[in-house]
Amino acid sequence: MVQFAKQVEVIEKKSRFLGYLLPCTSVKEVTSALAELKKLHKKAAHICYAYSLKSPFLEKAVDDGEPGGTAGRPILSVLQKKKQSDVCVFVVRYFGGIKLGAGGLVRAYTKVASEVLG
Repeated sequence: MVQFAKQVEVIEKKSRFLGYLLPCTSVKEVTSALAELKKLHKKAAHICYAYSLKSPFLEKAVDDGEPGGTAGRPILSVLQKKKQSDVCVFVVRYFGGIKLGAGGLVRAYTKVASEVLG
């Protein structure tokens, strides 16, 4: 079982966003954690994430079906601004019935990533 360092919850216009912080040093750890989150949150609309690894240097942002650049990219931007490495932030979204629009999605994913990184 994957051990997440921290979890947060943010409600934005009835959508529920769950943020998970995973200290990691390999893509394999990220893949394993993602598989576990998919099992845990079968009814989630999206599981977006971004990670930054130190050695070898590798960064990736995944929108998982959200409009391009509205989820993974904002999460990665928070990692970069806070100078975080060897870490992955996952954000699980349960759609609440109200569309947030591109700007609303960017703000929501940025807020969750910032909170989970504390």
